[in-house]
Amino acid sequence: MFVTSCYLQPFGQVPAYQEGDLTLFESRAITDHIAQKFASKGAQLVTGEAEMKVWLQVEINHFEPASSQLGWEQVFKPMFGMTTDPAAVEANEAKLTKVLDVYEARLSKSKYLGGDQFTLVDLHHLPNLQCLIGTPTKKLLDSRPKVSAWIADITGRPAWAKVLAMQKH
Repeated sequence: MFVTSCYLQPFGQVPAYQEGDLTLFESRAITDHIAQKFASKGAQLVTGEAEMKVWLQVEINHFEPASSQLGWEQVFKPMFGMTTDPAAVEANEAKLTKVLDVYEARLSKSKYLGGDQFTLVDLHHLPNLQCLIGTPTKKLLDSRPKVSAWIADITGRPAWAKVLAMQKH
């Protein structure tokens, strides 16, 4: 039988994950499942603490929209020969500034956003942070000492270095 990506992902997009009878789509659901399934191997990325769940919601509702738009404007548009919209950059930097101010306060109380250990909260920030590090928006990250130290910590993890190395191949 021919199976299309729409079968796995009803919106016809990636990612999709299938394991036996279980089919998941949406990256955060997939990472949560994998982190729980393989909790005994490697870093414990999921805690049962409500605090961690709050910061997962902060990432998806506050950080991701502004940071992904900034990545689109400053990285991907130029890559595709399109012109960056300075007004969009300015508006999204203003949104990201508010988020980073909250992060700076949070990181003065814990080593990571979800608590004192690296979790999915931090992992989900990595792709957009990596994108922003190479843009003028980096100034917003660098101007906050706790945020800057947190970014250095999570982007310096050996597993993230492996991900970046795989992207080069």
